[in-house]
Formats: sequence, structure tokens, C-alpha cells
Amino acid sequence: MDRPLLSLRTTLVFLLAVLGGAVAALLSWMAGEGVPQCVFVGLAAAGAAVSFFNRLIVAEFERGQTEAVPHGEGTERG
Repeated sequence: MDRPLLSLRTTLVFLLAVLGGAVAALLSWMAGEGVPQCVFVGLAAAGAAVSFFNRLIVAEFERGQTEAVPHGEGTERG
């Protein structure tokens, strides 16, 4: 097998999501909630974090493009 199973960007997104979910579950447990509720809090936070970090880490940088992507192209203010 010559190529990795997951790209570096995907691995980073999942790692940050797992860390965010674990922190949310730990904080919930320290607040005195029960273990089942802490698990649900952690899973919900991890699910939301995947979407957040996926949008935060721009896909163009994975392909080696280092210049900024123009946003709002065609919406010039006059």
C-alpha cells in the first residue's frame, strides 16, 4: 500500500474533533453530570467539531496552493 488511508487534513480534523469532544465530556463530568450524559455531550461536541474544523482548515492548502482564495468574487462594491 503506497498511499495513506487518510490524508493529513482529514486526520487533523478528526484528531481535533476527538480532543474537543473529550474536553467537553470531561468538563461535563467535572460539573457533576452522570456518565451517560457526559458521553452524549462528548459525542455531540465531537460531531459539531468535525464540521467546524473541516471548514476552518481550508482544503486548498492541502493541494499545495499557498495564495489566498478570493472571496466574494464578482460582488464588487462601487
